[in-house]
Amino acid sequence: MSPATAALLFAAALAGGAINSVAGGGSFVAFPALLFAGVPPVPANATNTIALWPGTLASAVAYRRELKDVQRELVLLGAASVAGGLAGALLLLRTSERTFVAVIPWLLLFAALLFSFGGSVAKRLRGDARLPPGVAVFAQLAISVYGGYFGGGMGIVMLAILTLLGLSDIHRMNALKTVLASLVNGVAVAAFVAAGAVRWAPAIVMSAGGIAGGYAGAALARRVDPGRVRRLVLVVAWAMVAYFFARPHL
Repeated sequence: MSPATAALLFAAALAGGAINSVAGGGSFVAFPALLFAGVPPVPANATNTIALWPGTLASAVAYRRELKDVQRELVLLGAASVAGGLAGALLLLRTSERTFVAVIPWLLLFAALLFSFGGSVAKRLRGDARLPPGVAVFAQLAISVYGGYFGGGMGIVMLAILTLLGLSDIHRMNALKTVLASLVNGVAVAAFVAAGAVRWAPAIVMSAGGIAGGYAGAALARRVDPGRVRRLVLVVAWAMVAYFFARPHL
């Protein structure tokens, strides 16, 4: 790996970690960077997960004050996150490179749609009838399967689920979302490592960037306007969708 490639991957993970902690959508930066660096699609997705996971953990540490107030929800949804994340990771490992290349544009499109409209749906749902706990657990299980398989836009749907559980404080919701995402990605990381699907040189470089970006992003989240970050992520997300539909065979 050349110094220029290492610098690109570090910068992408730094940005991805910070974006994840403030507004979500870091994979729109980190995953394409790995593809552009020449990592094959399935290992790139596995490597992206392990690269951004330490940053997610760092964000969870930065949000530790807010977590004290959402212990019940954490227990309720945590088990579903672990089970779904493992199922999604195993599904990815059984997907051929050819099939995954074919679905990448559609995965990015789905993630971009979630990121674009998921927040608006969550706001409209606020104040309506709340989800029964069992339904919320099932919904979290489903989004965790998607998260273990690909994960782009996963945080937006998690916020919608938390809204329907009656949470309204954005900092507490972000804290809980971050921990649940760390559980999803944590079991996925374990599966990817066990299967030998991770490219370690890019993963180590990106993990360093992801940790720095994740912790700094969470610390700044209370002062930075998430709306501005979100608009920037939307531009990047739809640019990536257009690019991969224009070049579906990478």
